[in-house]
Parts: sequence; structure tokens; C-alpha cells
Amino acid sequence: MRVPLSWLKEYVDITLSPEELATQLTLAGLEVGSIDYIGVEAAPGSAWAPDLSGSEPPEHIPWDAQKVVVGELLEVNQHPNADRLTVPVVGYGEGRSIAVVTGAPNIKVGMQGEKVALALTGAKLIDGHSETRKWVTLKPTKLRGVASEGMVCSELELGLSEEHEGILFLPDDAPVGTPLREYIGDVVLDIDLTPNLSRALSIVGVAREVAAITGQPLKLPEPQVVAEGPSIEGRAKVTVEDPQDCPRFTVGLVEGVTIKPSPWWMQQRLRLVGMRPISNIVDVSNYVMLEWGQPSHAFDADTIQDRHLIARRAKAGEKLRTLDNQQRQLSPEQIVVADPRGVQSLAGVMGGAETEVTDATRNVLLEAAIWNPPVIRRTVQALKLPSEASKRFERGVDPQAPPVALRRALELLRQVSGGTVAQGLVDVYSQPWQAQQIELTCAEVRRLLGIELSAAQIADLLSGLGFECEVGVDSVLVVVPSYRLDVTMAADLVEEVARMYGYEKLPNTLLADELPPQYVDEVQISERRVKDTLVACGAQEVITYSLTSLEVVETLNGTAPDASEYLMLENPIAPERSVLRRDILPELAQVLADNLREQSRVVLFEVGRVFHPQPSRTLPDEPRRLALALAGQRNVVSWHEADPPLLDYFDLKGILETLLERLGVDAQVTFTPADDARFHPGRSAYLIQTAEGTSLGVLGELHPDTRDRLGLTVSRAVVAELDLDALLLLQMPPRYRVIHRPPAVYQDIAVIAPTSVTAEQAHRVIQAAAGPLLEHVSLFDVYTGAPIPEDQRSLAFRMSFRAADRTLSDAEINKIREKIIRRLQSELGATTRS
Repeated sequence: MRVPLSWLKEYVDITLSPEELATQLTLAGLEVGSIDYIGVEAAPGSAWAPDLSGSEPPEHIPWDAQKVVVGELLEVNQHPNADRLTVPVVGYGEGRSIAVVTGAPNIKVGMQGEKVALALTGAKLIDGHSETRKWVTLKPTKLRGVASEGMVCSELELGLSEEHEGILFLPDDAPVGTPLREYIGDVVLDIDLTPNLSRALSIVGVAREVAAITGQPLKLPEPQVVAEGPSIEGRAKVTVEDPQDCPRFTVGLVEGVTIKPSPWWMQQRLRLVGMRPISNIVDVSNYVMLEWGQPSHAFDADTIQDRHLIARRAKAGEKLRTLDNQQRQLSPEQIVVADPRGVQSLAGVMGGAETEVTDATRNVLLEAAIWNPPVIRRTVQALKLPSEASKRFERGVDPQAPPVALRRALELLRQVSGGTVAQGLVDVYSQPWQAQQIELTCAEVRRLLGIELSAAQIADLLSGLGFECEVGVDSVLVVVPSYRLDVTMAADLVEEVARMYGYEKLPNTLLADELPPQYVDEVQISERRVKDTLVACGAQEVITYSLTSLEVVETLNGTAPDASEYLMLENPIAPERSVLRRDILPELAQVLADNLREQSRVVLFEVGRVFHPQPSRTLPDEPRRLALALAGQRNVVSWHEADPPLLDYFDLKGILETLLERLGVDAQVTFTPADDARFHPGRSAYLIQTAEGTSLGVLGELHPDTRDRLGLTVSRAVVAELDLDALLLLQMPPRYRVIHRPPAVYQDIAVIAPTSVTAEQAHRVIQAAAGPLLEHVSLFDVYTGAPIPEDQRSLAFRMSFRAADRTLSDAEINKIREKIIRRLQSELGATTRS
């Protein structure tokens, strides 16, 4: 928020220097990021001062009080030797005048009396004719044979803006000869506001803070409007379909307006805060928004059918061409302002082109409303259409502000457009604001701040901020003003007390005790082992939000979740962060989709807590989960492999098997086929604890429908989510064995088994039958087709055998092999393949 001090001083007297004021505001929580000095100089040695010593001028420059002054065009003559040049004679007080040569297109022969910014010889300005930004010091010169003793300045040369097509004209009442810095010089504070400081998104809001900090009275008269037209009643109508979307909708009417540029003083203030002047009607709307923090929108009243404005949700299929001339597809999640014909404005974001104010406009309907912040936020995100108005509505606007700001805007419109204001307003206030009362005890202040303050002292600090206080013995009953939407509890009031008391005055208190003994945390060590193993497998750790939404869960699951199974936030910062997660996968899948738009291979994992409400307890269970998500190419494209295959279920299973082996639990778990609608049939599995038969999690390839809902751009994606707490309870301490010197004996075995028999089952039978001499077994081939019967398939395993103390004989190996074959046949119905 850019705040010109000249504007701020209309509402509060400022006795501090700009640098002192910036420091005080920063200490009070309104961090001043920078100070722009418009034509004036910073205090000597100030840390805020711009660097004027370099070859490139800063954005704004100081003007020499003796050499840059207000001038008046006494006469303008044609240059005798150049058609495109003129020779103005400029007076600058006390009978002094000089002739200058200029090529400015807005200086015309015969002009007289216009006020300009005149720079005399020796003035240091910005070179308006250079392609690069650099300094120039004016010297007497001749242009096409005519002497020029100074210069009439453009906004660019003065450092006011990038405008250089013509010279700057000043208001007719500008005092000739006055140093320009005294007339239009200013200081602008650039305040970095966090989202909870929406109250300071206006000049009046900042003035309230300055008044409280400095103890100066706030000068805030109630805006008055001279309304000489007929009553608005019966001549304009407002309908609000859902008060939750629009708690308040206020409308005023101005008739007989003339569209023209707004006054110079208004244009200048808009420029100082970073807005471009457009026309008197639009500029007034923007000016009042910056002044009072209440956005408004002007409709050409003659384009609104029956002058009837309707606040409602957009209907499916509706479109709107907005003021930026873009056709936008709307959805029922968005609020619009319509008339009986259809949509005319995107509520709280941007107006429509069909009803905008043009040069032909003669009657204006001006609306100021309160919109539902989360809905406005979602609209901006969906349409990628941020605006100054939406920034305020997203954070919350004072519910009492619409009629106040509207009266201010209507009076300004009357003054700058010559229109007639209709008497009264249409004010649909479906949900009137109710003042909130909060009791703040001295004990609570002491507990949170560590300082002793009486109830009277607390009340004095809060009263300066506009809080109404009733002092008790050991407490204060506080009435929260309507513009303090961020104050909802006692702790918020304690924060206000701390700001006004001064954070820098709070006492420093050292810890009274020594640090407690530090013990080894086995839980953290185990978790770190899991993460290190996954990173070694090529995965990257991510941390997603613990807060999610039911819509995100539905996107992954395909069905609406039961809201009763989730912990809902009472006051979420955004709709998409409204519940605590029960699972990690929904958010991780969104991250996977986002990353796949930027790279061809993504392997992610997350370790975090989930939240399961317990009916019998106040607090939820918070088990730890491990989730993985893989998609994209298995390898990097290279000359060796121009078209790498995609990561699949077995890549994911291999990573998990590596982790299980690292934790020493691989012998205690099995993989069994899963039945989960989120996954592709036949390409998913449950991880089961063998002894108990309980599930430790699920893994698999996402079903094509699930991929489509997530917007995944690849034809295959695999994910997993495991109960990490349960898994770590099974881990065994690492066991170290000597490397056996006798050689291993390798044998292959191929069996024909029913298709219902899994490789996992055959693998476990082989392990059990072979005994301790089996060192390793792995599946290396699966075959179906002739001559294998249709309901069977061939599974081929490679086995390695080794004894610690001897070389195994053929007789020993054959005996073990025969035992394996018998067990496979008796337990699985498998026969050896000839």
C-alpha cells in the first residue's frame, strides 16, 4: 500500500519526520518497505535515502528549490527555423522570464496563461531524450539557431512517471515562482501489508494507525453529499439472492454527468499510489477505494435494464466480456452482478464491457457492496484475474463502509462531472453487522506478554485504535469496531496491546532453568532412516499442507467423502484448506500432477501425520503415514535409450521392497491383490503383516478415471500410502553376517501353475521348502500361451544356494530341489515345466 503523506495529513496531523514515522509504523506491525521522495530530499544520513551518486537516477529525484519552479506561459511563438519546434516565453515570478525551445506536441503557438514546471540552467534532471535512464544537467544551448535558457519539463524528466510525450501542465491556481518541490513535492510510504492487515489497505486505515501511534486526533468527518435530484426510490432497484454471498449491496445514482479527465490533484494522487488515471468517473471510484478501502463500480445506468441490479451466482454456460475485452466463461461457483437480461459484472473483481462508462455516458449507477471473501478468492484464482478491488474483498471489507464510501464518491462525482445526485441510497443490508464484545483480563495480558498493566492502562491503549472499552476491576470489556475483522478473541486484543505498548519495550527474560538432558529419539532416527533410504532410491521429499478440502479428497477417490470423518476448521483461511487431512495421498497426487507439467520424471515421497477424529476423545489420533507417488519416464532420454519406458507398479514395489529390507521387516510382510476403486484392476496390492493379517497400506497404479480427475498428463502413475507407525513397530535391529567364502550354486526352476497362484505365493513356498541353504530367489520370467493351458501360466525362478563352511554337492542341491517341487505341487498345484 503506497501512502502519500500529503493525503495522509488530511486525516491526521503528522509531527514526525517521514523517516521517524516509517520506523514507528514498522515497530507497530505495518512494515514500511521503502520511502519514495517525490521532488524532495531525504533527511541527511537517512537509511531510506535513495542513492543519487550513481550514473543512473533513482525512480524519483529531488528538485532544486531555486532551479525547478512553477512557471507561466506568457506567449508561445513558432520557431523561425523548425516547423516542429516552438519558443515559449515562460515567466517565473517577480517580473522574470526566459525563452526556451521545445518540441513538446502539447505546446501550441498562441497559448497563454498555462502553468508549467520550469527548469533553469544548472538544474539536474532525468534525460528525457535518452534511451537509457541517466542524469542531465541543464546548460544554455541553441537549437536551430535560437537560444534556450532552460526547459519546460515532462513527467519523465521530473521523475514523476514514464510519460514524456508532452510537458506537464499544472493547475491554474499554481503559484508562479514557487519551488516545484513545495507545490507538488511529496513523500510516499510503501507499506508491506500481510493478509491480516486489510484494515490498512486505505488512507483512512493507515491514518487510524498513525493517530493511535502518535497520539494525534483522527480527523474523520462524515462524508456529506449535496443531493439535489429526485429521490432514488423507485428509480433504481437491487435484489440479493443469497445474503451469504452479498451481505450488503448499496447503490447511488448520478444523472447528467460529463465524461472528461479528472482534476489534476486527483490524477496526481492516483499516480503517486501507482494507479493510472482514466476518466473522472473511473478515477473517483478508484480514489474512494484508496481513501476508504471500499471498492465500488460505476455502471452506465442507461445500459442496465430497468436500472435493476441483481447479486446472484452465475449460471452454467453464462459468459461475460470483462473490461479488459476478454470473453470469460463463468461457473456457478462465482458471484455476478446482473440485470434482468443477464450478467453485467463479475462481482468484486471486474466490470463488464457492455455496461462500462464511456464518453457517451450521461447517467451513472454507482454500487458499493460487501462480497463473500472465499468466493471472491476462488473466482480470482479460477479466472486468473486479480485486481485492486478483489485484493480488498478477499481479505474482508468493513461492513459499515458501503454507504459512507458511496456518499463520498457521489459528492466527488458531482464536483468533477457536473452531474446531479439523486436523493437517498438503495441499501440492501440483509445481514446487519453485530458488534462483538470481548472480555480481556489483566491476567491474560500478563500471561502472554509478561508485563503488568492495569485495566485502565489496557483500555487507554486500545481506545486509541478505535475500540470502545468499559473498564472493570481486573478486566476490560471491549467492543470491536466494524473495520477490525481480524479481532475475534482475547489473544487478538493482547496483540493490539503489545503493538501500542511497543514490542521493543517488552522485557527480555532469560530461561530460568538449564536445558533438560538430551536423549536419543528412536522415533526420529527411524524416520530419518526411512527418508534416507527413499532418497537413495531416487525419490524427492515433499511437504504438503496438513489442511485440505473435501473436494480434493473427492478428486482422488471419485466419491464424496463423509464429512463427519474429518476435522473441520471453524475459520479456514481458504476453502481449499478447510479440513485436516485423513490421508496424505490426495494432496500428494495434486503435487504430482503439478510437477509433471514441468518435467518428464517425478518420484516423490512424504512422511507426515494424518488426523482421525475419535468420538470418545476431544483430540484426534495423529498416526504417521508414508506416501509415495511416481510417474513419467523410468530413465533420462539419451542416445542409449531414446524412448525410455514409463515407471510402473513394479518400480514402486521395488522401492518399497528396498525400504522393507532396510528396516528388517521384509520377512514379516506380504503383498496381496487389492480391491480399491482408485487403482487399476490387477495392478495394485495391500501390504499385509503376515502374522496378524492386518493391512499396513496400499500401493498400485492409478485407475485411468482417477488419472483423468487429477489431470495427469501421463498414461501411467503409481502411488502408495503406508501406516508408518505400524511399519516401524515391526522393524528389527540390523544383523551383520560374515561374507561366506565357499562359492554359491545357482539353479533355475520353471513351474506351471494356475493363474490364480501369485508369484508371491510361489516365492514363499520355495523359501520355506529350501531351508537355510537358500541364499536368494527371484522371479525372472512369466509366460502364458501355447503350449501352456489357458488357465495356467509358467513362472521361472532363479535360486542361489550357499553353505557357510563348505562347497555344496550336487546331491545336496538335488535333494533340496526335489523338496521344493513336492511342496509347490502339494500346496499350489504347480508342476515342473519340461
